[in-house]
Amino acid sequence: MTVKTKTGFFSFCAFAIFFVIGWKYGLSPVKESLETASSNVKFVKQQLIGLPHINTPSNYISGNQYNTDILHYDLSFDLYPDKKMLLGKAEITGTFKDKYLPELDLNFYDNMKINYLTLNGEDVSYSHEGTRLSIPFTEEIDDTFIVEIHYEGKPKRMGLSSFVFGEINGRSVIYNLSEPTFASTWYPCNDIPDDKALADIHITNDSIYTSVSNGVLIDEDIIDGRKTAHWKILYPISTYLISVYSSEYANFKDYYYSDITKDSLPLEYYVFPEHLENAKKDFEEHPQMIEFFANTFGEYPFMKEKYGVAEFLWQLGAMEHQTITGIGSNFISGRKFFTDIYVHELAHHWWGNAVGPKTWKDIWLNEGFATYSEALYYEHTAGLDALKSTMLSKYQDNFTGRLYDPGDNLFNQTIYDKGAWVLHMLRWEVGDSSFIRILRNYFEEYKYKSASTNDFKNVCEEVSGKDLTKFFDQWVYEGDDQIKMNIEWAIESVKNNDINIKIDFRQFQDRYKEFHFPVELQFIDKNGKYENARFTINERKGVLFHELKFEPDSVVVDPDYWLLADIRIKRK
Repeated sequence: MTVKTKTGFFSFCAFAIFFVIGWKYGLSPVKESLETASSNVKFVKQQLIGLPHINTPSNYISGNQYNTDILHYDLSFDLYPDKKMLLGKAEITGTFKDKYLPELDLNFYDNMKINYLTLNGEDVSYSHEGTRLSIPFTEEIDDTFIVEIHYEGKPKRMGLSSFVFGEINGRSVIYNLSEPTFASTWYPCNDIPDDKALADIHITNDSIYTSVSNGVLIDEDIIDGRKTAHWKILYPISTYLISVYSSEYANFKDYYYSDITKDSLPLEYYVFPEHLENAKKDFEEHPQMIEFFANTFGEYPFMKEKYGVAEFLWQLGAMEHQTITGIGSNFISGRKFFTDIYVHELAHHWWGNAVGPKTWKDIWLNEGFATYSEALYYEHTAGLDALKSTMLSKYQDNFTGRLYDPGDNLFNQTIYDKGAWVLHMLRWEVGDSSFIRILRNYFEEYKYKSASTNDFKNVCEEVSGKDLTKFFDQWVYEGDDQIKMNIEWAIESVKNNDINIKIDFRQFQDRYKEFHFPVELQFIDKNGKYENARFTINERKGVLFHELKFEPDSVVVDPDYWLLADIRIKRK
C-alpha cells in the first residue's frame, strides 16, 4: 500500500526525491540552491504516510481459526449500485491443520443477512454475531468441509474503505480496500493473512460496467442485461488481497517479456475514460520495472495470470491487490509525477503478495520492503546518487515506535520509511552481494507462503554467516530510536609521515542506550585528497585511532548515507 496526503498530493517522482538533502550531510553549491525546496519536500513527506489507527475488533480471530486451513473460495458478488446492495454467495472449502474442531469459526460482519447456509450439503445451525460466524459440527469431519453461504446487505465502511459503492461524475465506481482485517465486511472468510487459498471470483453488474478482480479472466456472460465476469486465481492469496473493481472502465494492454522464462505477461489497465491518454503515459514504464525486479529478486511470481492497475476513488494512495493494483484517480497525471507509487505497488507483488506476512505484527516486511524497492529501482535507473537522495527523502531524525508489532500503527511513517532504512543498513552491514542473495533466497523460500520477521532474520544469518541478533533487536524488535552521536577528532601524533588520528565518540540518544553499527569516516586534505575508513561502534562512548599518510583538513561521517543517524562531527 502507498499512502499519500489526506489534504492534497505532491509529486514524488524520481526527479523530486533525487534532490532531498538532509541538513546533517552538508550542502554543495548546487544543493544549496535547492535547500528551501528540499525542506518543503520533507515537510510534505511527513504529512503523507500515516493513517488513523486501524482498530481490529477485540477477539476478531478465535483459537479455532488458527487451526483452520481454507483451501478454496468460490465467491459470487451480484452488485446493485443504485441500491448500494450486494447479493453474495460463498462456497468455502477447507480442512484442519492438526486436530478435529468442534466448530468452524469464520469472520463475517453480522449486518450482512444470511439467507442460506449448508455444511457439506446439509442444513445446519449456526450463530452469527458481531464479526463471528460459528458453525458447530454435529459429527466428526475426517477430511475437507464445504460451507455454502448465501447472503445480502450493504457492507459496512470500515478501516481504510473496506467495500465502497462510490460515484464520480455521475459514474458508479465499486471497489474495496480490505487491509488489514476488513475482508469480512463483504464476504465470509478466515481473515488471517497466512491462511492463503485459491479462489474463483464471479462479479455481476449491469452490462455497461467492466468488472475486474485478481487472477485471469475466464469468461464474461451477459444475461438479461447483467454481465458476469469470472476471474480465476491460480496462486495462493490472502483474504485482504482479494479485490473487486466495477465501473465504466476504458481498458488498454501492454506486455512484459521475460528474459528468464521467455514467457510473456499481459499488463492490463482499467481507467476512467477521461484519464485514458494520461494513463497510457504514466503506466508505460511497467515492463521495465517488472524486468528490474525479476532480475533482482526473482521472476514475477504471477506469470500465469497478469499484472494490472485499476483506477478507484481511494484518494490516499494505492493498494497492491494481488495482480490488480488499485490506484487513486488523483495519481494519474500524464506527467509521470507518481512513478514512485507504481514502483511501490508493483514491488508488493514480491513483498506482501507472493511472500506474505505471517501476522500483522510483521507488516514492515510488506511496507518497508516495498519502500526500499523504490530506492533500488531509482538506483538502477539513475545510479548511486539517486539511491542516496531517495533514502534522504525518507529520512527523519525521530521515527517513533518499533517496526515489529506496531499495534494499531500499521501504516505510519515508521513502518514504511524506517523499514526501508533498516534494509538499507542491513545492506551496509552484510555487503551488497550478500544483501541481494538474502532477498533472492528469502523470496524463493517463502514464495506463495507467509514469513515472519524471525524467518527473514534466519535467512539473513544463513546467507551472510553473521549473527544479526543485535542488529534485529536494536532496529526491529526492541529499539524505537535512532543513532545520535557526537564525534571529535584530532591529530594525536606525527611520526615519519604517519599521521595518527584520535577519534572520540559518544552516543546520546535517549530511548535506546547503545547501538552497535559500522560507520565510515572520510578523511580529506586541503587539496581534496581523501581516504575512507570503516569503524565498528559497539559501546556508548569510546576512542578510536586511525593512521593516515596525509594530514586531514576535514572529516565527513557516513559520506554515502548508510545510517539512520544524526552524527555530528567536529575537530578538537
